[in-house]
Amino acid sequence: MKKESVIKLLKYAFGIIMGFIILAIVIGGLLFAYYVSRSPKLTDQALKSVNSSLVYDGNNKLIADLGSEKRESVSADSIPLNLVNAITSIEDKRFFKHRGVDIYRILGAAWHNLVSSNTQGGSTLDQQLIKLAYFSTNKSDQTLKRKSQEVWLALQMERKYTKEEILTFYINKVYMGNGNYGMRTTAKSYFGKDLKELSIAQLALLAGIPQAPTQYDPYKNPESAQTRRNTVLQQMYQDKNISKKEYDQAVATPVTDGLKELKQKSTYPKYMDNYLKQVISEVKQKTGKDIFTAGLKVYTNINTDAQKQLYDIYNSDTYIAYPNNELQIASTIMDATNGKVIAQLGGRHQNENISFGTNQSVLTDRDWGSTMKPISAYAPAIDSGVYNSTGQSLNDSVYYWPGTSTQLYDWDRQYMGWMSMQTAIQQSRNVPAVRALEAAGLDEAKSFLEKLGIYYPEMNYSNAISSNNSSSDAKYGASSEKMAAAYSAFANGGTYYKPQYVNKIEFSDGTNDTYAASGSRAMKETTAYMMTDMLKTVLTFGTGTKAAIPGVAQAGKTGTSNYTEDELAKIEATTGIYNSAVGTMAPDENFVGYTSKYTMAIWTGYKNRLTPLYGSQLDIATEVYRAMMSYLTGGYSADWTMPEGLYRSGSYLYINGTTTTGTYSSSVYKNIYQNSGQSSQSSSSTSSEKQKEDKNTANDANSSSPQVETPNNGNATTPNNSNQTVPGTGHGNGNGNNNTVPNGN
Repeated sequence: MKKESVIKLLKYAFGIIMGFIILAIVIGGLLFAYYVSRSPKLTDQALKSVNSSLVYDGNNKLIADLGSEKRESVSADSIPLNLVNAITSIEDKRFFKHRGVDIYRILGAAWHNLVSSNTQGGSTLDQQLIKLAYFSTNKSDQTLKRKSQEVWLALQMERKYTKEEILTFYINKVYMGNGNYGMRTTAKSYFGKDLKELSIAQLALLAGIPQAPTQYDPYKNPESAQTRRNTVLQQMYQDKNISKKEYDQAVATPVTDGLKELKQKSTYPKYMDNYLKQVISEVKQKTGKDIFTAGLKVYTNINTDAQKQLYDIYNSDTYIAYPNNELQIASTIMDATNGKVIAQLGGRHQNENISFGTNQSVLTDRDWGSTMKPISAYAPAIDSGVYNSTGQSLNDSVYYWPGTSTQLYDWDRQYMGWMSMQTAIQQSRNVPAVRALEAAGLDEAKSFLEKLGIYYPEMNYSNAISSNNSSSDAKYGASSEKMAAAYSAFANGGTYYKPQYVNKIEFSDGTNDTYAASGSRAMKETTAYMMTDMLKTVLTFGTGTKAAIPGVAQAGKTGTSNYTEDELAKIEATTGIYNSAVGTMAPDENFVGYTSKYTMAIWTGYKNRLTPLYGSQLDIATEVYRAMMSYLTGGYSADWTMPEGLYRSGSYLYINGTTTTGTYSSSVYKNIYQNSGQSSQSSSSTSSEKQKEDKNTANDANSSSPQVETPNNGNATTPNNSNQTVPGTGHGNGNGNNNTVPNGN
């Protein structure tokens, strides 16, 4: 090819490239102009004010004014120079040089993000202030439109206000945690002093908090707060804003030095605290907005009267004779027909000086024991077609965890022989539950639980009798919120509704978003009814008789977790309470019950897991349920109607097309009940349940029903591979010890 042709071709290619670049610039400019033309108006009011949000209950009655309680502004001439230096050193070193947008910082951040695994922002203090005043701070909301408007408003702000005014707006507007807005408010709340009276170390702490107020809370996370403060001090020293002596002295000061006892002044009743914490979280999730500053009207699903009643049940001795003030309760009550959370409370005698503290109702760090049996074992077996009758014959006999020599027991260390599935649930026997999970299969059970909003990275056979899981952590497992939602699917005929706290949000510009209940099919209607029919007997003849309410059609399941033998020995040595003397000791006692309208899930226990429940304490969960459900129902609730696809014969329900005899499959017996050397990742930890002495057991408790065919061989054999170990369960609770004390109700 001739040289002239090559040059001509290169010129042609260059022209095309430049054309595209020019076109991109033109389009980008037009798009920027379009976005800018729709920017909100820059006003003093938006930059100065912090708009509180109004929260309403399910009857549209105002229950809280969030964000109005703690604000004290500081004037520009009262801001210490060390605070100015601390803020600019950590947030925007070129604040006094740029005009709202820092191109050097943007390019530096882009290069850092390109070569580093951790990301770095390029926003100036001006842009951060604009975000606080007009936009969401969520990373997911960093759209081109939003960014264009943010840049434009930052540039306009620099033209309208001085640097001193902009920095003052920022200092007065930032959220600092624990309900505090602005750094002067926080200085008085945390240290009992004005800003000018604070040390360099204290000012550096304040400067570092806005990036992550919860993470850098010196009360709740002192180590993280101190690390962040020291980072600010290091930047101040590098920028020559403080001397080496001042730096060393400040770094050596404990972050808690000078902190006062945190006192909260709430604009809402204390019994609303846990529920409102979930409302705040849901609003942030749905809108990306900070409820404390966005000026919203938030309409919730809370039943104020029910919430107050629940609080009274927890915190008075009118309904329940509590042994002490330390015993804790966490519960969630849902409208089973739509997933609306009408009441929730995460603890007794909560600290009134802490707002939006720990809400145990939504935490998954405790074990829900045998309340897992219906949702992880029996319902999956029915829904998948493995079992087609509530009279399904199950064998409560000698059983070894698959692939191990570890034997599974119940609380009584006995086996009751062949029984119906209904009796196995009613009497909360462990072996039949694990066999039901084996019959359904781990994958089927995992998928079934996911449709009910409960997730595990992988399922273990131990999850038939325990919510803990050796492969998971506190992000997985069960909580009162999750269990109420899961059991609601039994109550309403098989539909799962995600727990919902908020039904409508009105924004400051007059627009609104409405959130209607949206359910998904989790199981067949026949499965839900069969489970309810069996769980009703738990309250009439089984382990949950103390939850029964005359005139109320209801169903439910008890659940108790266990201690290992090592843990029991430690408890006995430190407390002088002996398991052999008190009958049963447990770290967790639970109950999940429901009517056709309401579902309630309750956890009871102590914050210190090694403080045991025993004796009458093991009945508190059912007593709380009975007291609260009596209030909600007024002593009456209609029974369920049997759906098409089922028929009843005697005490049991059957899927249409199946017979009342021969429901037991010999292939299932060979593959499941014989239990010969299968391997699994199941745990040796048994679900430990309290001993019940109720004499009203079902007629078929110790023998097979004449309607159910009993196989010839009733006992499981020792597995071929007996040398495998069984992985532990529990979130660091020691349940991995093979020497567990078996219980099971």
